[in-house]
Amino acid sequence: MVERDVETLAALRLAAFFQGTGRTLQEDAAGLRGLLAGDGFEAGFVARHRGQPIGSCLLVRSEIDPAHDLTPWLAGLVVDEGHRGRGIGAALVRTVEAHAIAAGVDKLHLYTWQARRFYEVLGWSVVEPFEQDGEPMLLMSRQL
Repeated sequence: MVERDVETLAALRLAAFFQGTGRTLQEDAAGLRGLLAGDGFEAGFVARHRGQPIGSCLLVRSEIDPAHDLTPWLAGLVVDEGHRGRGIGAALVRTVEAHAIAAGVDKLHLYTWQARRFYEVLGWSVVEPFEQDGEPMLLMSRQL
């Protein structure tokens, strides 16, 4: 991810994850910029079509607080609706996994509430179902 991607990806993420939450485009963009300014362990990866960002996925140290005290996390997988079903999401997940392996990580975690089957096909396992803010969630993990 580079600076010129931040606004586009923040808008994509806002539409996918944060509608009705009060989170602003500026807040999400600031979070993505924090990844860019970090130590290189946390990272954002971008899928492009004709040079334009159409999806992203993150490796982060912490995720939904205070649901679980685990680290690190695959987070924020999003692909523009018009580009779904082409393997882009799977490629982004594999890219995050490869980055994690290169950084010495042996196990990743993620949260999902809709994409259980997608992640299971990629080798992820359900650890436990739980509720977050009254909504059903799954904690999943993958040994790398």
